[in-house]
Amino acid sequence: MELKEIKELIRLVAESGVSEVEVERGDFKVSIKKAEEKTTIIQQVAAPVTHTIEAAPIALNHMPAVTSAPAASNLITIKSPMIGTYYKTPSPDKPAFVNVGDEIKVGQVLCIVEAMKLFNEIESEVTGRIVKILVENASPVEYDQPLFLVEPM
Repeated sequence: MELKEIKELIRLVAESGVSEVEVERGDFKVSIKKAEEKTTIIQQVAAPVTHTIEAAPIALNHMPAVTSAPAASNLITIKSPMIGTYYKTPSPDKPAFVNVGDEIKVGQVLCIVEAMKLFNEIESEVTGRIVKILVENASPVEYDQPLFLVEPM
């Protein structure tokens, strides 16, 4: 099962009234359960995985959700496109992708969200300046959770 398919299942569970979904394909089984505003993923693999997944950053085929903040502010909120773990650096010994006050451009990597041992680079869809980083390094993030506030330029 592809990561894209799993993310779609998570989105469907989050948006619908369904509280649990279970999908089984051959030796691969995914169970998604919704409990108290959180979505839990339980993954079971009956047979050994026959392919290797590289733990290197990859670009997403789609961009993170970008929405405008309330009308009282001209700030843009950049949200997480998936459930995972937020990382502000490419590795522990490297500097942060962005800091408060940094100017960013469309396509610039802002952070990494790790989901199921895949490190997904989250790129900006806007040009602007980082006003606030809303999550702590190495913390879990939910689908559609605000990550950054950006002042557009």
